[in-house]
Amino acid sequence: MMQETKRITLKWQDGLRFVGGAPDGPLTAIDGDNAAAPGPMLTLLLAAASCSGSDVVIILKKMRVQLRELRIEASGQRREQEPRRYTAIHLDYHLAGEGIDQAKAQRAVSLSIEKYCSVIHTLAPDVGVTYDVTVA
Repeated sequence: MMQETKRITLKWQDGLRFVGGAPDGPLTAIDGDNAAAPGPMLTLLLAAASCSGSDVVIILKKMRVQLRELRIEASGQRREQEPRRYTAIHLDYHLAGEGIDQAKAQRAVSLSIEKYCSVIHTLAPDVGVTYDVTVA
């Protein structure tokens, strides 16, 4: 089986501001000062949340849930010394829709975190990932 290779191009703008994305694709802004756009560490939280969120949407659709709302709040605990990497990440899922209940929501989120989310599985193995699920 052939491995997939993802590619991006990142271009410096000024200060600590960059724009980048897939060649010939849409661009995303990243700002190391978190002023004009999310910085790299916030972007990593966004990547983890959106990766898992995509999984949850797909899984719930297979469960015949008509999702009306999905909001994910993410927080990351960082080391005080360099490198100031995340040591723990917490994801708080808020879901609503037709045919959804706590059990289905919990199952979809746990499958994403434990099996499918490639961003979370790319993190160092000692980064603790926890989550809560709330169904409205």
